[in-house]
Amino acid sequence: MQKNRETFQLPLDLGHRIAYGRDDFLVSPSNVEAVTWIDRWQEWTHPVLILYGPAASGKTHLAAVWAAQSKAFFWTVDDVISEKPLAGYKALVIEHADLLIGDRDAETKLFHLYNMAKEQNFFCLITTTAPPSQLSFALPDLASRLKSSPSVGIHAPDDTLLSAILVKLFADRQITVAPDVLRYILPRMDRSFVAARHLVEKADNLALAQKRPISIPLIRHVIEAYREGDGNSVESHSEL
Repeated sequence: MQKNRETFQLPLDLGHRIAYGRDDFLVSPSNVEAVTWIDRWQEWTHPVLILYGPAASGKTHLAAVWAAQSKAFFWTVDDVISEKPLAGYKALVIEHADLLIGDRDAETKLFHLYNMAKEQNFFCLITTTAPPSQLSFALPDLASRLKSSPSVGIHAPDDTLLSAILVKLFADRQITVAPDVLRYILPRMDRSFVAARHLVEKADNLALAQKRPISIPLIRHVIEAYREGDGNSVESHSEL
């Protein structure tokens, strides 16, 4: 007799809103110094601050908080490379600036932008995955400027922060997760911001596909899929 199988459907991705307000940012010992710098930005004595940390650690969120306070514009590395006009800017966020490092032409443009920030008296928040001291610069002048600028890091999350991050990531997807599910996840997941984001994404996709709630059995399958190197597809877990 053929075993009954639960109908598997592709998830309908309706999107989700990421909360980037100041009250939505989760403060813990791993990021409190960075939060303090952002909250007290009007006391900066230098026009440039380097905010560094691993992927998904909250750099974009903190940058958005600062942008709302300072009326800053967001620039991508492409904006730097294309030398986008600065007319009227009083504050600027440059995200993922480490992607420019190692390319002498790109670094030269960032160097000119740094000098303009000082000359025209506007503030610039630069985000990178590592502190300037760990980047391999092609342009010594830029290396000197950025290494002498204030820098503050967001560090690996502790249990309290990691739990709060999971709650927020699920909440961004309009999901309330039970405490016992969180207690199950924490000792079993990779301890990084990226791992938390991927786990929530895969769990949500699988729950939507199977029309099931976020539960310990569902999370167990998601975690086991990653360990088996099969975390890119929810189709391999069409039966719980």
